[in-house]
Amino acid sequence: MALALGERGRLTAPPNPWVGCVLEREGQVVGAGFHRAAGEPHAEVVALSEAGEQAWGATAWVTLEPCSHHGRTPPCAEALLAAGIARVVVALADPDPQVSGRGIERLQAAGVRVEIGPGADAAQESLRSYLHHRSTGRPLCVLKAAVSLDGRTAAADGSSQWITGPEARVDTHRLRAESQAVVIGAGTALADRPMLNVRHLEDPPRQPTRVLLDATGRVPATGPLFDPALAPTLVVTTPSAAPGAVNAWLGAGAEVAEVPGSPVGAGVDLSAALEVLGDRGVLQAMVEGGPTLHGALIRAGLADRMALYVGGRLLGARGLPLLAGPGPATIAEAPEWRIVDSHVLGHDVRLDCEPVREA
Repeated sequence: MALALGERGRLTAPPNPWVGCVLEREGQVVGAGFHRAAGEPHAEVVALSEAGEQAWGATAWVTLEPCSHHGRTPPCAEALLAAGIARVVVALADPDPQVSGRGIERLQAAGVRVEIGPGADAAQESLRSYLHHRSTGRPLCVLKAAVSLDGRTAAADGSSQWITGPEARVDTHRLRAESQAVVIGAGTALADRPMLNVRHLEDPPRQPTRVLLDATGRVPATGPLFDPALAPTLVVTTPSAAPGAVNAWLGAGAEVAEVPGSPVGAGVDLSAALEVLGDRGVLQAMVEGGPTLHGALIRAGLADRMALYVGGRLLGARGLPLLAGPGPATIAEAPEWRIVDSHVLGHDVRLDCEPVREA
């Protein structure tokens, strides 16, 4: 129940975690809540407010360790103590350096019984992007692509609308809404002139930042990508960018961040670009680039997930591949990925994949 409540804050809580809390006393739920947005009460405080005096002696079931520090709101550990909570069941400890076990320690020091671990696997999956960000400083990097049955992203002439059907497109926009940044390279920006905003959803809570990776200033500051009425835009560039292009981007209302050039070829330093996003509180970055950007991220070991929307078309050998750039010489050298989930969407299927990394 707490996990389901937490999911209700997935689109609105970032950069905070989407936490759920259920208060149970003598087998009855006396209070429940979730964290809706930064600056608003945390899940524990919402649940305590609903429970009132019935919170005394109750058990709190929480999907993430209660905080113990003063931020925009007071510490949840202190609120639980003040309400007389007798037991706290925590799915996961919080890796955020401001918490990192201190909430649990505060509760235990005050005599509250604390259990850690029930529901951990489900909470780990729910909070994957938050946990990744707090552990690495970088957003969870999710590559999204629509591919044909034979693994092509576009026909020989570059046309790709539509490989998949309307149900898959709606799901894509849901994935955008779950991300705080949507990333493309200069090639995709020039070829597609994309909007990259969330559509096809009722009342999207907020638009993700559109992030353009353009090392030299190839993309003019025109078109929907630079329309601030649609969504904010951030251009990540390098010292090699033409000053005129930088000034044009700024004049169009975009933000500009400078990182070093790629250490392995053309383009921006992708690791540095992701660090810029992490510093801005981006928990999940959805990459909707082309074969060049996707291939570079995978070779750099920076791709954490792939969302592949597979449609019922065959595009043949002249179609554009999912990945560009050098690949393995033999199957033994091929990076291994595993399919962790699948969803049927109309006549299409979405495959969620993760790299198999050594422990």
